[in-house]
Amino acid sequence: MLNFYIETFGCQMNEKDSDLMDQLMRESNFLPTADIGAADILIINTCSIRAKAEQKVYSLLGSLRHRKREDSRFRIAVTGCLAQQEGRKMIARMPHVDVVIGPQSIYDLPRLLKEAEKNRRSVTATDLSTDFTIPSVLPDLKNGSPHKRFVTIMQGCNNYCTYCIVPYTRGRESSRQVEDIMKEARHLVELGVKEITLLGQNVNSYGNDQPVANRTSFPELLRQVARIEGLRRLRFTTSNPKDLSPALMTCFKDLDNLCSHFHLPVQSGSDKILQKMNRKYTVESYLDKVAGLREARSGLALTTDLIVGFPGETEKDFQKTMDLLQSVQFHSAFSFKYSSRPPARSCSFQDDIGEEEKSRRLSILQERQKEITLKRNQEYVGSIMNVMVEGPSRSSDETSGRTDSNHIVNFPCPRKLEPGEIIPVKITRACFNTLRGEILFESDPTRLDLARHASMA
Repeated sequence: MLNFYIETFGCQMNEKDSDLMDQLMRESNFLPTADIGAADILIINTCSIRAKAEQKVYSLLGSLRHRKREDSRFRIAVTGCLAQQEGRKMIARMPHVDVVIGPQSIYDLPRLLKEAEKNRRSVTATDLSTDFTIPSVLPDLKNGSPHKRFVTIMQGCNNYCTYCIVPYTRGRESSRQVEDIMKEARHLVELGVKEITLLGQNVNSYGNDQPVANRTSFPELLRQVARIEGLRRLRFTTSNPKDLSPALMTCFKDLDNLCSHFHLPVQSGSDKILQKMNRKYTVESYLDKVAGLREARSGLALTTDLIVGFPGETEKDFQKTMDLLQSVQFHSAFSFKYSSRPPARSCSFQDDIGEEEKSRRLSILQERQKEITLKRNQEYVGSIMNVMVEGPSRSSDETSGRTDSNHIVNFPCPRKLEPGEIIPVKITRACFNTLRGEILFESDPTRLDLARHASMA
């Protein structure tokens, strides 16, 4: 029996896809291994949203040439967005790769591996269907965290932001049927999952591709999932600000198990750059929605994505992004230098920014955000927060967990806690990336609803 190992690059969608491929491989009588060196089959699940991610994949593939020559049984499958983007070009560049599969075809991974082995030739499956329907596969919990899981509600994107290749690698928006989503979510909770994150490239547009008569909006879906008995926490990602509705904001007022965290990518603080990015909102409308969200849920942690050095971004445009950073005071931000990603439209823009200037701007932005994040984290010191246990801390002998505002908390614990337990922790110290605390009292179900940062001292 052959062993397989999955190496994952990229976003939560890729993590979810890797979990699915792991399950499909096991169901086809392949055995998972935790040792990449012992794998008979290496599956590399790729991202192509930035050039650095692509470089890492090709570097890994290059390092595998010798192993492939030495071991004729060793097989390599490349899946995900870079596989979709490159297709047969990847085989031409890396002829030792056996299988190249796009995101829509991962459900056929075991069959395609067997086909490549049988026919002694590489196989490519990167066709994008315009009417793709996400197959419904009930997940097991044999891989990954036992207490929290992703549930894909849609795939693809219709927005065609000028810098983004997602519509070209994952196709047009395709929403799963509500019944399939609910069946999977209930199944997970019955297996003991306490936290579910709903996934999509733009969850706010969920259902827009369905007939009006049968359409369920994203806020309506959120309410249905939130009502599942035993579900302690509900999250979602990612959202395009242009589709953020008042109905979704109201969910933060009404749903107690909807977590106090919202990731709302803004990308730039300049209306001129937002227009060039084809983002379809303005800084003013973004700020209005931030205000609405904070009115709906006191203590909401807001995070974002930012791109610096987009073609045509002047120093004045960059300063407007810095002004937005100062105005909103995000709890954290993922920030990147713009990189050209064919076939995105921005590749044809002529007014590119030099790498040295991009690096300068990114450094300034990240330093300021680092200061803001620390200041934000310090606001929690003295408060009592409900922390869902993740497991042992990576950096110490303490226990690590996560608040519903998505902050990691490390704390000493006199006993072993199981992942998924929710423990009241008093925050004693703020760091740049984490919080530190101490258990206030042992887990008591009658006292776990202390407050969503309501016990601020």
